[in-house]
Amino acid sequence: MTAAPIVTVIQARTGSSRLPGKVLLPLGGATVLERMLERVTRARRTGVVIVATTTARQDNQIEAAAHRAGVPCFRGHPEDLLDRHFQVARRLGAAHVVKIPSDCPLIDPAIIDRVIGAYMDDLGTYDYVSNLHPPTYPDGNDVEIMSFDALAIAWRAAGQSSEREHTTPFLWNRPGAFRVKNVCWESGKDLSQTHRVVLDYAEDYDVIRNVFDALYPDNPLFSLDEIVAYLDANPHIRGLNDRHRVGRSRLKVGARTQLATQGGL
Repeated sequence: MTAAPIVTVIQARTGSSRLPGKVLLPLGGATVLERMLERVTRARRTGVVIVATTTARQDNQIEAAAHRAGVPCFRGHPEDLLDRHFQVARRLGAAHVVKIPSDCPLIDPAIIDRVIGAYMDDLGTYDYVSNLHPPTYPDGNDVEIMSFDALAIAWRAAGQSSEREHTTPFLWNRPGAFRVKNVCWESGKDLSQTHRVVLDYAEDYDVIRNVFDALYPDNPLFSLDEIVAYLDANPHIRGLNDRHRVGRSRLKVGARTQLATQGGL
């Protein structure tokens, strides 16, 4: 394979404990994963987009969905996502690695470009940039980018299971060792705990499906602003997954607390 300076990795598997097979659920005549890939591949700065799934037989369906979307697929370690990201980045000759989880099917391509731009437009200044520490965008718009060199250090040194399973904690949990930056929502708002369009539970799927069915026919690349406006205008839809908002990723909430203690980024 030819070298790719930027590789965007979409991590996906069928074995989710909370909602098994969630990325293969139907969404507008395709799978959730295919619809997400439509949006990710419309971002301008993603470089090579690739799905990274596991070697488990049930994840053959993930590979098939990726190929239907015209996106290559890498098969790697079932539990060690840090290794999975490192191996695909090394194989593709990546200098910079973008991480986007597959539970963000309505992610706005403009947000992807903004986070990548915050890293690439000041190239060499940061080892790791994200919009998660602390989060301000509605949950379901997660973007992280890091240098391959930083990823390689984490791959060699990370020893805790949480650091291997979640790929990037070794980097963002050590701001003294790595140069990190957070990208806040340019609107000045923080809807990270009030607007949830991430796919973890059946109720999340209900919200996502309603948003998609309402907005996609008029604009297949509907924006985050349109999503927020729809949810605000339809509180009965927005409230379907209310009980899961408090449970937003402990890693992200933990990072918020830690960075506040350390004076932020």
